[in-house]
Amino acid sequence: MSQAGSPAREMEKHVVLKRLMASANGRLGLCITLLVILFALLGPALTSYDPIQQNMMEGLTAPCAAHWFGTDEFGRDILSRMLYGTRVALQVGIIVDVISLVIGVLLGLVAGYFGGRLGTLIMRLMDVLLAFPYLLLAMMIVAILGPGLRNAMIAIGIVYIPQYTRLVRGSVLATRELEFVVAARISGASHWRIMTRHILRNCYSPIIVQATLTFGAAIVETAGLGFLGLGAQPPQPEWGAMLSTGRNFILQAPWICTFPGLGILVTVIGCNLLGDGLRDALDPKT
Repeated sequence: MSQAGSPAREMEKHVVLKRLMASANGRLGLCITLLVILFALLGPALTSYDPIQQNMMEGLTAPCAAHWFGTDEFGRDILSRMLYGTRVALQVGIIVDVISLVIGVLLGLVAGYFGGRLGTLIMRLMDVLLAFPYLLLAMMIVAILGPGLRNAMIAIGIVYIPQYTRLVRGSVLATRELEFVVAARISGASHWRIMTRHILRNCYSPIIVQATLTFGAAIVETAGLGFLGLGAQPPQPEWGAMLSTGRNFILQAPWICTFPGLGILVTVIGCNLLGDGLRDALDPKT
């Protein structure tokens, strides 16, 4: 069975990749995402400046040959801080996705498969979380846990749990009564095996698409918390915190906040375009 299934899975991956590359949004989103990852990996090799070392003699230097993106009020190289900030952004996206995906998928499986009072309780809890604006709920959680990048990532991860829970529950409700699930139940398979081996495997497509969209949203939300002083703390190079300090010099030195803003914009657009391309590529109706 496994030997017969492996070529089929490889063919499916090939078809999905072919569909993704046939989409203009998919190609552009994939290129942007790969470039962001490349900049994060090669950050130390692309600059010789320390992102947190201060040089007051070069404070507020405009973009020039020595400092392509200029310097901030402490003389720190903006390009260097942007490259290291890319690593922080990717770390945020990955950790937030893992937290929200794992918990949300588990809750969605339980709520959709078992239903009853347990499923109703889970979904009412998700409705309570969805009743709050995302950033406001994240601020409330950070206020309880304390400011800092780690707590900000935990807060954003909790905020996006309902997205996965509702998504997976809907897929489970549409799948749990199909013939292959009923056959597995009659054959004596455990509930856990049915949920993970038979039902969850049919939910991969929407989960993957949601993960790419959540990745970009997590970067924006964390940057918002950093801008408000609840996320990454100085002198850590994080795009939201850089925007917060740069707003005080927006007329005198606009490059301080322009480049972090562009970094957030380009990264989120890349994630959203990639998610849009994956949605079309993984849609079984196409």
